[in-house]
Amino acid sequence: MFLLVAGMVLFAAFEWNRNEVRGRDQVTIAHRSISFSSQRQALSVALLGIAAVVSGTMLLLMFTDYSLEKVLFESISAFATVGMSTGITYNLPPAAEWVLMALMFTGRIGTVAVASALALSARPRLYRLPEERPIIG
Repeated sequence: MFLLVAGMVLFAAFEWNRNEVRGRDQVTIAHRSISFSSQRQALSVALLGIAAVVSGTMLLLMFTDYSLEKVLFESISAFATVGMSTGITYNLPPAAEWVLMALMFTGRIGTVAVASALALSARPRLYRLPEERPIIG
């Protein structure tokens, strides 16, 4: 359920980019406005998930001699905790099994915990830096 909501907010972040190009300052979906902080949190959760899968894939490639296709499938399957495999899990060395276990743990608990930590760690600053408008394009 949380991933569905994060996906919808991530879609809203992409919608924000489109609105930004058109000169609009709000993202609205289904007649509701999505806050910028929610968009940032969704983007952070998605990027952390991608980073976890890429890191796990690189580690599995270092520990094994299997092809990128098989190792990537195992990494995504472990992170998504779907229980599917290409059949290579049985022959993996212990270090690669630990990588898969870490991916399973991160996929199940990690992104939700990161999103909660991001939401709870919002503290107001006591100062504000000057704003700069660089030339873009």
